[in-house]
Amino acid sequence: MEKANLGNDIYEKFNEGELRLSGKTVAFKGIAWSKHPTFEGVELKHIITAKDTGGTFSYHLVRIAPNKSIKTHIHETQLETHEVIAGSGICTNDGAKLEYVPGVISIMPAKVPHQVDAGDQGLYLFAKFMPALC
Repeated sequence: MEKANLGNDIYEKFNEGELRLSGKTVAFKGIAWSKHPTFEGVELKHIITAKDTGGTFSYHLVRIAPNKSIKTHIHETQLETHEVIAGSGICTNDGAKLEYVPGVISIMPAKVPHQVDAGDQGLYLFAKFMPALC
């Protein structure tokens, strides 16, 4: 199996995965992708949100189209983490350029400027926010 196909296979496993909680399972297939309200070519699948966690955390699948970006921004109160599932790109985290490839985890504390630029194959992330983003 080619490396690129392996990355897409892993992405599809996440895209069709499940959130399992005691007494409840949520299939990701049943959660619609939504366009990011600010950044073109960025879509989110809100796996678990503030209403489910009392505002303590939220989890999101993030899909960034090839050569598109989540431009520089900060989160005033949230710590954000990224787990790279598939694709490639660059995250500029507090001025440092970090290569994003599958298996990389990155942490952005609250109030730290960051930007994510997808490469030619796009970029797929599992993003977590504490406290919840939405």
